[in-house]
Amino acid sequence: MGPYDRRTIVGLRIKKTLSSEHELEASDGSRLTVAQLIGQPANPEFNAMRSGAYTSARHTCSAGMIDSEPGPIEILPFRGEVEVRVHADVLRIAGSYRTGRAIKEGRVKLPLRDIAYARSSGSRIDLWLRAGDGSGALLQRLALDLFSDEAAAELLQWLPDVQPWPHGEALSAPAPSANASISSLLWAAVIGIALVAGLVLWVALRRRF
Repeated sequence: MGPYDRRTIVGLRIKKTLSSEHELEASDGSRLTVAQLIGQPANPEFNAMRSGAYTSARHTCSAGMIDSEPGPIEILPFRGEVEVRVHADVLRIAGSYRTGRAIKEGRVKLPLRDIAYARSSGSRIDLWLRAGDGSGALLQRLALDLFSDEAAAELLQWLPDVQPWPHGEALSAPAPSANASISSLLWAAVIGIALVAGLVLWVALRRRF
């Protein structure tokens, strides 16, 4: 399929249409995987919000925003590929987002001291941020797709002071949906009606004979 540009391929990877192992063919006939493409720096384009001649970042990588919980810390609704940078004191996420009909560039700077917990699952990383007064009583979560297990593990290595999420995987299990609850109630009602109908039929037949 294709040909597609880098932005489209990144979008397909975020939507899970492509995996990191899918192989691509470049215009010159060379082949590389989706993970290799995303791991390469994008074509340099001057943008005051993003790349510059000098950066103090200790680590830079590409990612996709999976989701973020609303809370006191404003997380922009990034779409497509974002740039993640680890600095000495902040985690910087920059990318594009839609506001109305316009596409804008923006960035979010998260103080490293406010990243309380982290959990990884494959290429996915969940981060819990201290919100409110910073005491940790209120946590706000965001999730990133680093596009490969190796990239996710490498990012966590640059966050050595962040603690593992202490509550295990149980808390991440999806809560029963409303449809599931309605379905259970519907089955209970059907069984109840069947029992009542059977009892009435048994009484009627007993009186008849």
